[in-house]
Amino acid sequence: MGFPDRVERTVELTAAPGKVWAALTTAEGLAAWFGQEAAIELRPGGPGRMSWEHGHTVDLRVERVEEPSVFGFTWPVFGMPEDDPRRTYVEFTLEPAGSGTRLTVVETGFAQLPDDHHRKAYDAHTEGWASELGELVEHLDAA
Repeated sequence: MGFPDRVERTVELTAAPGKVWAALTTAEGLAAWFGQEAAIELRPGGPGRMSWEHGHTVDLRVERVEEPSVFGFTWPVFGMPEDDPRRTYVEFTLEPAGSGTRLTVVETGFAQLPDDHHRKAYDAHTEGWASELGELVEHLDAA
């Protein structure tokens, strides 16, 4: 059976691309909308870490940095054992849209998961991006 491999969301933001870039690629920016604490070394191969208030922490690896338009990273798959080597790839693409920014986030890699984990991970990430991008909009609109 073929599984969906891709979660994609696009949002129109009133903030300029530079402001959106900073929210996606700096520890301060990420901690303001994506988690409570963040660390990131913005270079291909650079490490990153996101922590949430409920004690969940995720390590990520920066894969692509093309300022100011493309930022990508890999991270563990939700629901898989901590030592599982499989990762999904998340890529943000920023495009100027009038005085604001069109932001597209695409996460791929779900098809590599076993049947019993695919639906849980795919659904969690689909719902998660809808929620997190809503928080990004609120953060940028409040700034």
